[in-house]
Amino acid sequence: MEYAETTASATKGEQHQPIRVYLIVWGLLFVLSAMSYFLDYFDVHPDWLRHFLITAFALIKAALIVGFFMHMRFERLGLILAILLPPLLLMALVAILLPEGNYVAGVRELFFGR
Repeated sequence: MEYAETTASATKGEQHQPIRVYLIVWGLLFVLSAMSYFLDYFDVHPDWLRHFLITAFALIKAALIVGFFMHMRFERLGLILAILLPPLLLMALVAILLPEGNYVAGVRELFFGR
């Protein structure tokens, strides 16, 4: 009796997906990965189109993984933070390191010339 109560209380409020949903998502991930591979294999031109499509497929795959396998599809705040926070931190780090990069480039030009 005690086990049944703890199991029921532990699963209360959680979202469970049928295995069919996970298999469909896995199939989509496989198809998107195959499409990315074949874009390079068939050497799609122009290069900007190939790069754009590979990046778009990677972002779609990341969204599927975060949404379904990390169960963030049902958590709005978690999903927003998982999507927005890393790019914001990356932009902050780039902004912090830009002056250092400019300094190093200036010193190299000063001592090594062009």
